Order: sequence, then structure tokens, then C-alpha cells
Amino acid sequence: MSNFEKVETNRLILREFIEADIQGVYQYASDPDVSKYEPWGPNSLKQTEEFVRICIEYQHQKDRVDFELAVTEKSSNKLIGACGLHISDKGNREGWIGYVINKLYWRKGYGTEIAEKLLDIGFNEFKLHRIYATCHPNNLGSEKVLQKIGMKKKGCLRKNMWCKDSWRDSLLYAILEDEYNQG
Repeated sequence: MSNFEKVETNRLILREFIEADIQGVYQYASDPDVSKYEPWGPNSLKQTEEFVRICIEYQHQKDRVDFELAVTEKSSNKLIGACGLHISDKGNREGWIGYVINKLYWRKGYGTEIAEKLLDIGFNEFKLHRIYATCHPNNLGSEKVLQKIGMKKKGCLRKNMWCKDSWRDSLLYAILEDEYNQG
């Protein structure tokens, strides 16, 4: 799969980014609450434009391995976040997932819905063997999502990321293909 047709969940559509998404992305990416545990942000409009440009460039990768997608709510057609599936090691069939949601849409189960769909795509379409995700140790909402989708905590990567002028830890979660298929 080199290009991503829109993918639907019960309440969401995951689709390729387009230039018209810049303002929707800027709405959440410029919010300090949303970017609190992220290595980026709060983003300026210029940084947001650059992010969307990179996401559009991913769509033209030969042997594509980076899928950064816009998340829209079906009922309103409003862009509410972004998510990604990145194939980090083709030979070992390994990838990682991530997601970010506008705070107006937190605590509605959207993170879980997104992450479940990313696992489905990773295991069923890309035939990955292992998918992992990381989150800031204080990001309890994201950690709960990773647990809900069946990922197991593998440990803490100590001071593995330079983030906003200091080193930060990351919790590492992962799930294997056979664990996913048993679930």
C-alpha cells in the first residue's frame, strides 16, 4: 500500500493530509495542553505548515513507510487530530504508532478507536510482526489507550528523548502479531 484511501472507524475517518488541513492542525498543535507531553509544540503557524508539508511528502515516498494521517470526526467532518503508522524496520516487520487529538475531543474514546485501527492496518495490511508505541510517563490518558488496545508495557526508556530543553523518559509499549490475533 503506497497511498492511503480513507479508512473509517465507527466515528472517525483517517485520511491523507491536504494543504487545506493547516488551520485544523494549527488549532490543536498550537495548544500548550495538547503539546504538553510531546517533543514538539506549541507550534507556530509556520511549524504547522511545515508539518502538513512533510505529511504530504510522505504520500510520495517510493516504498512508503511513513503514514501520517488526518483524523476527522464523521458526524461533523471536522479535523480533530492526527495519527501515524511508521514502518521502522521492514526486514523485522516492525512499526510504531502515534496519535494526537484536539483537547475538545479528549475523553470520548477517540484515542482508543484510532489506535485500534492503526494496529488493524499494521498487522492485517502490512503484515507487521511487532508494533510499539511510546508515551511520556505522566501522560496517563495515552498510557490507558495503549493498555486498552492490548499493548504490554515493556519498560521505561530512561532519558531517551531531548524534549523542551531537558531529557525525558518514555514508557515503551508493544504488541506482537500473535498476541493481537489472539485478542
